[in-house]
Amino acid sequence: MHVDEEKLESERELPQGEGFGEGGASTYAIGDVQGCFDDLLRLLEKLDFDPDVDRLWFTGDLVNKGPNSLELLRFVRGLGSAAISVLGNHDLHLLAAAAGAEEIRTKDTIAEILDAPDCEELLFWLRHQPLLHHSEHLGFTMIHAGLPPQWDLAKAQQCARELETVLQNFGYEDLFRHMAGDEPLRWRDDLDGWERLRFITNCFTQLRWCDRSGRLDLQGKRRGAAAGKRSRPWFAIQSRASSPLRILFGHWAKLAVAPPTKGTAGVIALDTGCANGGHFTAFRLEDWRYFSLRCRNEAVPWPSLTTTDPDASPDEPSS
Repeated sequence: MHVDEEKLESERELPQGEGFGEGGASTYAIGDVQGCFDDLLRLLEKLDFDPDVDRLWFTGDLVNKGPNSLELLRFVRGLGSAAISVLGNHDLHLLAAAAGAEEIRTKDTIAEILDAPDCEELLFWLRHQPLLHHSEHLGFTMIHAGLPPQWDLAKAQQCARELETVLQNFGYEDLFRHMAGDEPLRWRDDLDGWERLRFITNCFTQLRWCDRSGRLDLQGKRRGAAAGKRSRPWFAIQSRASSPLRILFGHWAKLAVAPPTKGTAGVIALDTGCANGGHFTAFRLEDWRYFSLRCRNEAVPWPSLTTTDPDASPDEPSS
């Protein structure tokens, strides 16, 4: 994804202490972090983020690829109600690996989480993050990947709750043993069982391409198909039921899409490839302003916010 580079360059020197929400609060939506903990701290320092006032929305994929997924998870968990993250495909991969349903791949950087003394607490917290976050007050909906054209907000919220219920309850490991594969490719209201949950999972955490009938193309192989069957970005389907929404999402670092005009409906893509030598991008919901920071994965001390003590309660940051 490539937003206006000249605009992003102009935002490199970020204002300090400029809040726009109630009582000076700001809400920042941040693209896929993927374990780039030190770069995240640099970004938050530039934003003058105050966890007592401001809020962070993460588009998912908190872990993997970057160098410090463990401290990243501890940090975001320690922010308590100051942060919310939807689940992405790399987050689910971590949970599946912990459940023994998937192998850790050569390029994965999640082994340190599985070996950590607070692994169980971190994964419990991660399982209880949503698939979709909607704020009626702010007028934004956040997901990780995409929505099929048949889903309006109500249907997307219903499907998110179905998958969240499975993830958050006893026996959730079974989910990961039935999630492999692309089928079914089209939504039907009468889908049930593992097929229904697989479709829901693929949409929220994997979807990029589909055709106008809603046929998923998770590999992007049908872009050259005949008219009517050609795959398009999920948000480019003109008849999609979610078109009235303002949707924040990640998952697609190579995407080039212009953001909507301020105040209008549309999609706002925030994954700018931090873990691949790109940038971190933050979007302030109150005034639709973008902020960018080039990633370098260097350790940067930030005394105002610390990582969570493994022995502390989930909402109790260490001193």
